[in-house]
Amino acid sequence: MELPSVHDIGTQETFVLNLGPQHPATHGVLRIKLTMDGEYINDAVIVAGYVHREHEKMGENRPWTQFLPNTGRIDYLSAMMYTHAYVGVIERACEIEVPERAEYIRVITSELNRISSHLVWWGAYLIDLGGMTPLLYAFDDREKILDLLEALTGARLTYCYYRVGGLLEDVDDNFIEGTRKFVKEFRPRLKMFRRLVTQNIIFRKRVEDIGYIDAEMCRQYGATGPLIRGAGVPYDVRKAEPYSVYPELNFDIPCYPEGDSMARYKVRMEEMEQSLRIIEQALDRLPDGPIMAKVPRVIKPPAGDYCYATEAARGRFEVRVTSIGKPQAHRVRLRTPCFANLSLFEEAARGMMLADGIAMMGSLDLVIPDIDR
Repeated sequence: MELPSVHDIGTQETFVLNLGPQHPATHGVLRIKLTMDGEYINDAVIVAGYVHREHEKMGENRPWTQFLPNTGRIDYLSAMMYTHAYVGVIERACEIEVPERAEYIRVITSELNRISSHLVWWGAYLIDLGGMTPLLYAFDDREKILDLLEALTGARLTYCYYRVGGLLEDVDDNFIEGTRKFVKEFRPRLKMFRRLVTQNIIFRKRVEDIGYIDAEMCRQYGATGPLIRGAGVPYDVRKAEPYSVYPELNFDIPCYPEGDSMARYKVRMEEMEQSLRIIEQALDRLPDGPIMAKVPRVIKPPAGDYCYATEAARGRFEVRVTSIGKPQAHRVRLRTPCFANLSLFEEAARGMMLADGIAMMGSLDLVIPDIDR
């Protein structure tokens, strides 16, 4: 009798391993069904939908402005940018011209929100890889941002600060001075983070040449943000589809061609430096004037199909709405970055060791409510 080959034996001895739904490496209620051959991943099936809340349907059964609090609960780490996209699509539909001061404040608060989001990712990513100390540094700096935004908005996470036509409140001197102080203090911290983690040989061995995702895979799955920029494509909505006052500001788009976990890591670290540049310029150019345009008491956009996109911390976030001239939307569709970014994990993880798969998944920077929206 012919004996089975080594390859056949390996195939017969595969087993199923559930990553989640409460595994700490998923950072939320996500389950990935892994088919393992020893320590190697043969297949990965994403099982999402554990916390699905039907945001889009809620946007269709209430007045336009009453959906604003929902936007901060989709990707709760990018609440400012998500709210910006929603008010932006209404302003575009109704042809509302937002005061220049309000637009500059939107940019300042969005970039602060971007830095705080990247700090959460940085600390949590190092926890996944076995390092505790970076999380303490990350949250120490993040608390300074949250203090500034809390004084301005009344919230520390799920912000609902933007309004159709402008802002809820104007900034004061304390916010401006506090933001300048943060920018000055955070730059040396980024240099320290580079010495502590980026140049650490143990960390580099865990992420360099691990989790290869090329530009073609990003295009096939619609992946954006640091994923596609870490694959060598300098795509950023702030440059590709300019909005607000970003065209008036000078900043670079960090981009690395390697396509590994280290490239995506370096993109986010450099993005924090670019956000500091944007904040400084916006503060220097902050004009006087009103923060709210004249807006009808009842919002009724003209009948039509409208889109508005922003560059959130995890990539392109787009709101598409259909109006039939009523006080509520006929259809609302949210194009979130995390759903597309997670989708490529199944293909990219095949053949990897489990520990390397965890390192790659952490480099995707997933927020689960952004997937199960």
